[in-house]
Amino acid sequence: MTFVPALHAEWLKIRTLRSLPGALLALLAASTLFSAVAGVSDTSDPDFDALFTALSGVLPGQIAAITFGAMAMSAEYHGGALRLSLAAVPRRGPWFAAKATAIAVPALVVGLATGLAALAAARAGLGDAASGLSAGEQTRGVLGSGVYLMLMALFAAGLTALLRSGVGALSVLIPLVLVVSFVIGDAAGTVADFLPDKAGQIVLYETYDGTLGPWTGLAVTALWAAAALAAGAWSVRHRDA
Repeated sequence: MTFVPALHAEWLKIRTLRSLPGALLALLAASTLFSAVAGVSDTSDPDFDALFTALSGVLPGQIAAITFGAMAMSAEYHGGALRLSLAAVPRRGPWFAAKATAIAVPALVVGLATGLAALAAARAGLGDAASGLSAGEQTRGVLGSGVYLMLMALFAAGLTALLRSGVGALSVLIPLVLVVSFVIGDAAGTVADFLPDKAGQIVLYETYDGTLGPWTGLAVTALWAAAALAAGAWSVRHRDA
């Protein structure tokens, strides 16, 4: 089986496993809701950043993106599913590439929709406080949201393939984004800037300090995701199904 039929098969798996569309729906709904709540927050804080406030729902929403990536990959390790997949696509490299693509595309599409919906919901509450945002900044924020959420889903998928466990991957990534990043997140200009989530989130800010900018931050997150996918691909290639 060539790449395109393998990709079609993997896309069918994602469509028919109800928990996966559910995770994407949760990503859209949770991010929009949290951004709408943030839109009615106090804007008198001297550190107020209109773009980040509008897109702040992406931070809790990323848990759903991570869960989507982990569940999509971990489904292969239940009930001998991976053996069936590799029976249909014996070349493990192309199969893994098709799997990653089938995760990346819906995560990106829903991530872009999430960024747009979150921005619109928050701007309705922010009113004049968001009037200073340029079209370029808003476009960067929406595009950056989509790319960031896709990369975090891929990061989770790669780690799941390496550990052969969605629970194992989530037990690493959820504390990372909920605990580690918050504990050391204010240490700008240090190694904290290069954490996979903190680096990618720079694109959500109107103004930013530190070593990285919006696109270089996303590049760092992309390197983390690529490393996780490479490790996952190695695991698939060299370990028994």
